[in-house]
Amino acid sequence: MTTNKNYPKSFSHIGITVPDIKAATKFYTEVMGWYVIMEPSTVKKETKTAIGKMCIDVFGNDWETFEIAHLATSDGIGVELFSFPHGVKDAPEFNPFNTGLFHFCVQDPDIETLIEKIKAYGGKQRMPIREYYPEDKPFKMCYVEDPFGIVFEIYTHSYELTYSSGAYAK
Repeated sequence: MTTNKNYPKSFSHIGITVPDIKAATKFYTEVMGWYVIMEPSTVKKETKTAIGKMCIDVFGNDWETFEIAHLATSDGIGVELFSFPHGVKDAPEFNPFNTGLFHFCVQDPDIETLIEKIKAYGGKQRMPIREYYPEDKPFKMCYVEDPFGIVFEIYTHSYELTYSSGAYAK
């Protein structure tokens, strides 16, 4: 049955390729507080299981093994960490002008403490903390980088509150 009704789809998870699965799991659990759903494990190329067949469908045949861990945020969004033994271990140069995933964003009302923790674990603060609407809303944001070179953003308030009119609008 086809319907023309459109509705907003929910966000399920994001996959991030990292150079070291154990170090990335430690960073994202200790700094971001994300829950480990599945500890780092190895997936081998094979055709006897559904996961083996699915990974061949996704990655093709030019691999033998990779490591994966599954984490979750406080609001149930999944974070899959992947580490491929023969992949490039440096993150690509940050270039938001090219097509592709630009960044993801997390939310923490204590943005200053989170940024300090990211830096203490080897990450970087890429800009000063800014306010999107300093005259209207006390909402802050900042771009940071994890220790592996992956750029992400931090908001102090929800996406909806940040961009909508409402309690803070004049």
